[in-house]
Amino acid sequence: MTTHPPLGAAANDPSTTDNAARLESQPATSAACATELSRQQINLRAALRQFPDFPIPGIDFIDILPLFANHNLHLSLIRALELQVLSLNDGLKPDVIVGLDARGFLFGPSLALRLGAGFAPVRKRGKLPGPTEEASFAKEYGQDGFQIQSDAIKRGQSVLVVDDIIATGGSAAAAGKLVEQLGGTLIGYLFILEIDFLKGRDKLQAPVYTLLKDNMAV
Repeated sequence: MTTHPPLGAAANDPSTTDNAARLESQPATSAACATELSRQQINLRAALRQFPDFPIPGIDFIDILPLFANHNLHLSLIRALELQVLSLNDGLKPDVIVGLDARGFLFGPSLALRLGAGFAPVRKRGKLPGPTEEASFAKEYGQDGFQIQSDAIKRGQSVLVVDDIIATGGSAAAAGKLVEQLGGTLIGYLFILEIDFLKGRDKLQAPVYTLLKDNMAV
């Protein structure tokens, strides 16, 4: 992963507290929403932590967990994701948010609540009860599989897939296949972070959006 500026300064930022206090969606112009989103993104990006040489030498690991440890940052994250979604697809909200196992579960349900959408988890093989659909994806040492409950998405529903990070794109692509197998309309993918050099978005057959980027001022 690329080198990043110093992180971790946003948790006590008063502007973060003010922004996070907006618990409900409020009507606003597109310009106002864009300004608010930009401000939220900068504060959130500054709160991330880096751990060099983790989990192996040469990897610069970016830790998103501070965004959940602080109440105001957590609220800001959900608000920023909501604003990101509202800026897409002419403001049309998805019917269902699909969260990937396991970090997509950290914020997917909260985002679904804010958008008035349902939430459907995609889990590793053997973790969900009842009838399921399955899609496989390649890993470094072989194949793995994702499953979703067969009634999680109704035919024709619009679906947004979310996860914390896009790397190689294999798991996200498998989730997209599951949406299509159930008859849903995949409108896009939303991630908090992206490892650009792995070009995972090239594997995905719907628009890809990333909330936080390396070139944000902090």
